[in-house]
Order: sequence, then structure tokens, then C-alpha cells
Amino acid sequence: MIPFFLLLLLLQSTSFSIHAILDPIDFLALQAIRKGLDDLPGSNYFASWDFTSEPCNFAGVYCDGDKVIALNLGDPRAGSPGLTGNLDPSIGKLSALAEFTVVPGRITGALPESFSQLNKLRFLGVSRNFLSGDIPASLGLLRELQTLDLSFNQLTGSIPWAIGALPALSNIILCHNHLSGSIPPFVSQRLTRLDLKHNALSGTLLPNSFPSSLQYLSLSWNQFTGPVDYQLSRLNQLNYLDLSLNRFSGCIPGILFTFPLTNLELQRNQFSGPVLPISEVRIPTVDISFNRFFGEISPLLCNVENLYLNNNRFTGEVPALLVERLLSSGIQVLYLQHNFLTGIEINPRVEIPVSSSLCLQYNCMIPPVESACPLKAGKQKSRPTNQCVEWKGQQNKNTTTG
Repeated sequence: MIPFFLLLLLLQSTSFSIHAILDPIDFLALQAIRKGLDDLPGSNYFASWDFTSEPCNFAGVYCDGDKVIALNLGDPRAGSPGLTGNLDPSIGKLSALAEFTVVPGRITGALPESFSQLNKLRFLGVSRNFLSGDIPASLGLLRELQTLDLSFNQLTGSIPWAIGALPALSNIILCHNHLSGSIPPFVSQRLTRLDLKHNALSGTLLPNSFPSSLQYLSLSWNQFTGPVDYQLSRLNQLNYLDLSLNRFSGCIPGILFTFPLTNLELQRNQFSGPVLPISEVRIPTVDISFNRFFGEISPLLCNVENLYLNNNRFTGEVPALLVERLLSSGIQVLYLQHNFLTGIEINPRVEIPVSSSLCLQYNCMIPPVESACPLKAGKQKSRPTNQCVEWKGQQNKNTTTG
């Protein structure tokens, strides 16, 4: 299917003609691109690329008059083996190109610097291949670029600051690479999706790292450190947030729980402090496990469907509202294991709904009901008494000195 904005270009162009002869520079560029690539076994994409005929009729080639405006390399059908080879620098000669994509395959080598010459490029997508080397800083010259997707490759080096400064970006997808170093501030007020998960990125986040337009943010499986409360409090349009498996620290702002999130994934960090939503939480999945949160569990979390609070330092009794919601199947997952909780009001003979999971192991109480816990919770039902006494003493001391 031809992208909508390309249809508009074709319809609006007064010079468009199905009989137009391709610009010789574009013709030679397509020949060079073809020489650098081949079909993988089982793919027949290049069968239509016969240069004795009109290249604008080739599979994946879209023209406006005598210029190529979109190049979608490879068979887009699900399960197609894709292409192999390298991307030829002649791509930069396609001066009217607005879209460039490659289907998943085995394309290797670096992303050509010549992409920076494509000043009309809006969409650049080469994911699930074997690209290596650095992301060219010269991509920062592409002022009209809206989507940059280089995910699932073998790219190394840092994310160029020039890319963060691009004004029209709405989607940046660089996940599943080997990128390292700190990230630049992303300034585009159109940016809605930023996916940097599964890299080796590190450092602290700058106060202006993200625009308030963000709706999807994933930084999981990296090595980020430091607090994020200021940055997060500004992102009130988020519907997905995943900061898991980093070394973020500090508290999380209560206002975060009011955002229109479907998933809040903060697990396996070094966050600390109390968890204090400012109103009833309507986020379907909240995972703040494996952190250092402390204090009592807020009853305002009772409407969360999947609630992972395990492996923290929560104290006190489990709120009655959470128990009620669990028994009425309103909560599907309630993981409270490995905390310092001291009680839960629940009938020992009650049956936990089949659709719900409760785990209470390794707290400062004997679980009053038998429930199936994940294997990683261990076999020990209760936390050793000396740990509970020490933790209570430490908390009392903090309260007195505070």
C-alpha cells in the first residue's frame, strides 16, 4: 500500500505522468543499490527489477514525475526472507526521496553517510537487519525527518546529539542495538514515541531530556542512573512507560499515577521512598518490584489489575480494599512477597479466585492463606524475626531523627 502522504504528493503534482522517464541520476542510483543487494533464498523481490524497463514500475519504487520519492526494499509480506548485502552510498543521489525502508533480512555494514544528502527524507526505517558501526551524526541534517527506526541491528557508539535536535521527529526507535554513552535531549515537540530499550546506554538524564508530547517511553535494559522525578512529572501524556532494569534512584512523583498509562514498568531499579498516589490509580499494570520503596501500601492502588509490589521494603498491613478487589477478581495479580508486611485481613478458609494470583511469602507474618507463588519467591514462608525487628528499629530511628 502506498503511504498516504505519498499519494498526496502524486495527486498534487502537475508534472506527474505515468509515461515520465526517470531522471538519469536516479536511474544510476537504483542500479548501484541493486548491485549491492540480493534476495535471500526464498525471496523473489528483485525479479521485477529489469533495467531495460521503466524503474518506476519496479517493486517498492514509487515516483513523482521523473524522481524516486519512496523506496521500500524487500518483500513486505510476513515471513519473507528479506535481502542480503550492503546499502550503497548512491542512495544519497535520490534527491527527492521522502521514504526509505528495508524489510527484515541480513543487510550488513554501516548506514551510509550519504543519507544526510536526502533533505526531503521523512521516514527512515532499516530494522531487524545486521547494520553495524555508528549512527551517522550527519543524519542531524535531515530537518524533515519524522520517523527514525534502526531497531534490532548491531549499531554501536552513542546517539548523536544532532539527532536529538531534529525538530520534526515523532518516532525514534533505536532499541535492541549496542548503543552506549549518555543520551541527548530530544527537543521535537512532535515526538510521541521514544524506544531505546536493550542497549548499553548510561549516565543520568538531563532535566530537558524529553518533550512533554511523549506518549511512549521505553528505556529498559540499559545502565541509566540518577533520579527521574522531575523529568517524569512533566510527561502527562504518557500511555506507556518502561524504565525497568536500570539503576535509577530517588523517589517517583505521585502525579505519575494520574497519567493515562496502560503500563507502568519501574521494576529492578534503585528507586526509594514512599509510594504516594494523589488519587485512585486506574493503570491496568503497575510493576515497581525489586526496588527500595518503603512505608505502607496505599489503598489508592486497589483498582490496578496487575500489581507487583514484591521485593521492596513495604511495612504495615495490606489494605482491606486490595483484599476485597482480589477476592472479587478485580485484581488478577497481587505480588507482595519479600517485604516487611505485618498483616492481612483475610479469611484463612477463603478461596482465591482461579483467575487471580496472590503471593505473601517472606514477610513479617505467617501467610494466613495458601497461594501459589512464583518459583523465584523461594520456599520460606516468613521473614526471619531478627530481620523484622531490625527493620522496625531502623524505621523508628529514622522517624525520631527526622
